[in-house]
Amino acid sequence: QVYLVESGGGLVQAGGSLRLSCAASGHPISDYAMGWFRQAPGSKREFVAVISRRGPRPYYTDSVKGRFTISEDDAKNTVYLQMNSLKPEDTAVYYCAADSGDGLGRVDGGEYDYWGQGTQVTVTS
Repeated sequence: QVYLVESGGGLVQAGGSLRLSCAASGHPISDYAMGWFRQAPGSKREFVAVISRRGPRPYYTDSVKGRFTISEDDAKNTVYLQMNSLKPEDTAVYYCAADSGDGLGRVDGGEYDYWGQGTQVTVTS
């Protein structure tokens, strides 16, 4: 089992940047496809980005392409989400998740086995 703890959220003006971290313990993240998801108030959970262990890696939802970058530091067992050019519509609770399956890294959150507690990102206009 892997335990995930997100950090780095906060309040930022539109156009600003934040870097989210997802620190893992209990198991190497290299054994999992690692994803970021978000959920805005009143909305469904939405896929943001994933580092897969097979196939194209990484990949992003269209709305964040060119603005967000997912990366990992295996030595620190940590996954990051660098978010630039933030927009008010990026406001949400951001979660990292680990998929212990075949390593493809899916956009369906139901495929993921482990989740962090989330970190709030608020972007003001």
